[in-house]
Amino acid sequence: MSNDAAGRQTRFIVLLAALVALGPLSIDGYLPGLPDLAGDLRASAAATQLTITACLAGLAVGQLIAGPLSDTYGRRRPLLAGLALYTIASALCAVAPDVRTFVGLRLIQGIGGGFGIVIANAMVRDRTSGTRTARLFSALTLITGLAPVFAPVLGGQLLRVTAWPGIFVALAVLGAVMLAASAAGLPETRSSAARQPLPAVVGQLLGDRVFTGYVLANGLVFAAMFAYISGSPFVLQEIHGLSPQQYSGVFAVNAAGLVAAAQISGRLVARAGARVLLLAGLLGATAGGTTALGAVLTRAPLPALLIGLFVLVSSVGLVMPNAAAQALADHGGHAGSAAALLGFSQFMIGGALAPLAGAGGATDALPMGIIVAVLPALALLTLGVLTRSMPGERTRRARRLREHVERPVPREAPAGGRAHRPRPDEPSSASTASGS
Repeated sequence: MSNDAAGRQTRFIVLLAALVALGPLSIDGYLPGLPDLAGDLRASAAATQLTITACLAGLAVGQLIAGPLSDTYGRRRPLLAGLALYTIASALCAVAPDVRTFVGLRLIQGIGGGFGIVIANAMVRDRTSGTRTARLFSALTLITGLAPVFAPVLGGQLLRVTAWPGIFVALAVLGAVMLAASAAGLPETRSSAARQPLPAVVGQLLGDRVFTGYVLANGLVFAAMFAYISGSPFVLQEIHGLSPQQYSGVFAVNAAGLVAAAQISGRLVARAGARVLLLAGLLGATAGGTTALGAVLTRAPLPALLIGLFVLVSSVGLVMPNAAAQALADHGGHAGSAAALLGFSQFMIGGALAPLAGAGGATDALPMGIIVAVLPALALLTLGVLTRSMPGERTRRARRLREHVERPVPREAPAGGRAHRPRPDEPSSASTASGS
């Protein structure tokens, strides 16, 4: 591959990573400014927390809207519309006069950010297949793991020179930059021939028990991680007495474990297969959650709990990229809708179940322990039941795998233009995308 083609491919991957990062940055970037925001907008603690929930709900709904739209109208137009919506909502958040308006704007901001997440995932499936898809999802999981760690740090640094509205001005500037970069640098990855009338494919997708199995397994493990995120500040700081700095260190170590597992997955997937790595991740998450619950029940020393939580969170780095690759493998024809359901399930299952981890407040770690143990085990059971091959199905799937030939990746075309497909003697740039 020429240096120019490699450069275009690198820019493509960087843009996708930035689109995926918009969600975590929007959720966590303003957390250091929450106390000042509550004071300025005269908001109660419950109303202030609702500003986080509104963004999470928006990210879920935005993905559900954007996926089918991108299957019908192509990826670029819905993406650019979503980024424009995100930019405008972020700017208006900075001047919101009261908390009700702010919550509404956060919902809209989340919807716009959801467009970026789901279309980035759909573009991965458009441009790659097989193990290459799993590898690229592993690379994007790196961003998913790092962004929530660094977002509050970046927000805290911004608060040294500005008040909390300045964080939303920065998010608006980032949205505008992403809008311009996507308009100039992201090609249309869905051909006109592949587009469908606005599809009623949700029922068809959910009727595919294998797809549903991967989606639910992914969502349940993601919810277990959400439960850790929401419950661990109380458990580790209030019950076990960690300082905020010590807690931040634990959070960073666990995030590093997730990122490392995702990168290991990307290196091993061609040899071991996405399903094997997914099962390994589910087993690891179940073992980690069970260890954490055991430490809570037996009042074991803190290191036992920390080890269980580390194994749980790290295992998510194996689950997420491989569940996504497996879920989208047979649904390239409507990858946008499939990716939308995958992302929607993450945020909705996580948002619904994670608050239960705080049911014990600052005095009881048992609710968090139960949730982080039960959800991965339930995910493992769900995967085993719903993706189990029926009589004759294993033979048909094996035949499809033998006959499967990875599609060559089209070269980028100018914005709105038609992509060029390599000649048979030209190397495919998919190998670059997959890290091979």
